[in-house]
Amino acid sequence: MQHKKIILASRSPRRVELLAQLGVQCEIVPADIYESCLAGEDPAIYVQRLAKAKALAIAATHANSGLPILAADTTVALGQEILGKPENADEAMAMLSRLSGSVHLVHTAVAVFLTGEVHCLLNTTRVEMMQVPKDVLQDYVASGEPMDKAGAYGIQGRAGAWIARIDGSYSGVMGLPLHETAQLLHAW
Repeated sequence: MQHKKIILASRSPRRVELLAQLGVQCEIVPADIYESCLAGEDPAIYVQRLAKAKALAIAATHANSGLPILAADTTVALGQEILGKPENADEAMAMLSRLSGSVHLVHTAVAVFLTGEVHCLLNTTRVEMMQVPKDVLQDYVASGEPMDKAGAYGIQGRAGAWIARIDGSYSGVMGLPLHETAQLLHAW
């Protein structure tokens, strides 16, 4: 990989850890953009739009650094419904109750900006979650773990025990698909 250091348009510690697996160091510069879904927007299109917007937002102030700017966005989709990060414990419980016993999709888009261009790749993983007892979900919500995670769960945490099967990328469900990320970074 030509660049060993990038600007990461995220404050996610999981993304920093995953980039370290690729041998990439990052300067963290979180993007602050409006993240609402457009009416009728497909979840896969939504995450790609946000990943590109995050990369471009940071490029507006850091394009002259000479470093690639990497941004990502992850969402959980139950059918065409987007389940983002819960705003409170009640919302987390509602999301988890709906995901319990379901098959859903986790979409993660990765965008890289360098030399005036932004390129984006999408990873979609099919996730099957077992039926989780209500008291177990309540315990999980009370732990605070689901509060900063799309769909109100993290596969790398306690909720990983509820995942019966995935078809796709484990790191994509965590928030940064390593295969697509490496492809984009190698292209530079």
